[in-house]
Amino acid sequence: MSSSDPTPPDLLLQEFEQYLTVEKNVSPRTLENYRHALLSIRDWMGENFKGWKGCLPDQFRGYLFDCMKRDLARSTIRVQFSALRTFYKFLVHRHALPVSPVAEIQLPKLQRSLPVVLTVAQIDHLFSLPHSLPLEKQAPNWLPHRDLAILELFYSTGMRLSELASLDITSIDTLGSSARVVGKGSKERLVPIGSVALDAIAAYKLVAKITGGPLFLSKLRKRLSTRSINTLLKKYLAQSEIPFNVTPHKLRHSFATHLLDNGADLRSVQALLGHSSLSTTQIYTHVTKERLREAYDQAHPRAT
Repeated sequence: MSSSDPTPPDLLLQEFEQYLTVEKNVSPRTLENYRHALLSIRDWMGENFKGWKGCLPDQFRGYLFDCMKRDLARSTIRVQFSALRTFYKFLVHRHALPVSPVAEIQLPKLQRSLPVVLTVAQIDHLFSLPHSLPLEKQAPNWLPHRDLAILELFYSTGMRLSELASLDITSIDTLGSSARVVGKGSKERLVPIGSVALDAIAAYKLVAKITGGPLFLSKLRKRLSTRSINTLLKKYLAQSEIPFNVTPHKLRHSFATHLLDNGADLRSVQALLGHSSLSTTQIYTHVTKERLREAYDQAHPRAT
């Protein structure tokens, strides 16, 4: 059976979609992902599909094996089985299905790609651009100072884009060399700020004549949006020699990796980044190990 053949209405699937929409209030995108996943699995079974309640664990193991053989991305496989598990939980609770046939199926672990980080030389090059490029027509004279302050603060603190955009003047404690940051789950933390970033912020505030309210302003002197911050990064990237896309998150990655490269302990980096789990921070230790390996291979006379 293929998805193009006429098929009778799948009443259980329709009821599940209604449940997701009305009771769980899932997004249209999630609903479409789940529908596509379940239909793909049903179509793969073809004539062996005898209804959702009649499916056996071995059928789903066979589907998993086929996905792996086709070299499907592990993230895609996990999304499909997430849809299956949610669907069968629904059937267990609403249709008295004795047990879910996918409950015990072991899925392949996600392959976590290592974060891309900038070198210190690339950081220096990128941060030189705000004051070396010509000022755009009708742009206020404080714009380069603002942009440099944004870049320096990202790299000095490792804060998230949303955290930086929401900063007010009062969030920065100049005497204490720190920033009060409100992170995920409205959790507040204090992060230290280096002297270079503090000097950049002071220069920006002085030239832009800012005394209160949002820290980073648009040309219209409103709070600068996260989208606008992304745009200014893309502008400087286009003028740089850096061969990959630079995002605020890559500056965060660079902050964490450079700290670990220079001897910071993992728990401190976890606190600075605002990670609730140490396992989230541990990805950066792998980056550091990779960089150590590269340095060894390049420098040791008997490395290769």
